[in-house]
Amino acid sequence: MSRINPAPAERKFDEGRLANVLVAPIISEKATRIGEKQNQVMFKVLRDATKPEIKAAVELMFKVEVASVSTSIQKGKVKRFGRTIGRRDHVKKAFVALKPGQELNFSGEAA
Repeated sequence: MSRINPAPAERKFDEGRLANVLVAPIISEKATRIGEKQNQVMFKVLRDATKPEIKAAVELMFKVEVASVSTSIQKGKVKRFGRTIGRRDHVKKAFVALKPGQELNFSGEAA
């Protein structure tokens, strides 16, 4: 076992940090399609968040079991805001695959 990269059972995360890792759920047509077909949920996360942190945060906040986490970084577009030219922020997205039998519902309906 390495001290630099401990085994998953040895990792301990700060609960305050985990509460801030997930910025918002992404609810769009694409996210809904992915959720129905592959049992995945999309989240907007902090740009410096790691996959083990994202997994721990989802398991802590929603009390579900996570199978895997994939991430992607969407670069910000250059856009005009009136006369000035600006750039939108970069966004990191997390695709969280849930284990079979697990479900996460953001529609507000009672389960």
